[in-house]
Amino acid sequence: MEYKVLIVEDDPMVAMINEQYVCKNPQFKVAASCRNGQEALAFLESNKVDLIVLDVFMPYMDGIETLKKIREKKIEAEVIMVTAANDSTTIEETMHLGVIDYLIKPFAFERFQVALEKFISHHTILKENNTLDQSSIDNMISSTPENAAVKTVKNSDVDQQALPKGIQKKTMLLIEDYLTQNPGWHTVGMLADKLGISIVTARHYMNYLEEQGIIVSEINYGTGGRPSVLYEKKTS
Repeated sequence: MEYKVLIVEDDPMVAMINEQYVCKNPQFKVAASCRNGQEALAFLESNKVDLIVLDVFMPYMDGIETLKKIREKKIEAEVIMVTAANDSTTIEETMHLGVIDYLIKPFAFERFQVALEKFISHHTILKENNTLDQSSIDNMISSTPENAAVKTVKNSDVDQQALPKGIQKKTMLLIEDYLTQNPGWHTVGMLADKLGISIVTARHYMNYLEEQGIIVSEINYGTGGRPSVLYEKKTS
């Protein structure tokens, strides 16, 4: 399935980068790019998209007001907020309006891909299940108590049926064992190479393990090129 994405960003350079990031994932296609909320709402009146990458600070109509209008109009699209603001008030307000992720500028390519994969996971769970069990709901939101989540994933006897769609017990345990035996920071590229899996697969599992509190991540800006996301298994 190919998901349609609307980019809403007033900075032409940032908009271009966001478009490039989207197009690098074969499951997504940029439907359009708008410079402000007014343009975006006008486009959405006659065009359907699956995901909106929405900047907060824009002229004429900012991202928060645009998001409120999207919800009022009951436009069926998920939203990823993008902004240079990291104040708690802005984040809290947009979270209350139902965004699936929040990216703080400048963000790394891999972190952007994590946001896209979070959308895929959320969308898949909702579309492929007529009824949702507790496990499915827990994997759509991050409100599950961390200790309970860690216990579930760390247990080698965990039932495959308890895991979300797209997460296989064998692959998950393979990654966990490798990280245990090889402490330190790893990129998804390193894991993919060592374990013989694709980068997309590695990133998907690292995203899941981080949500469960099994691993932690940080952005490495010292590469001399594009920043990369590093992952490490938690020691406690």
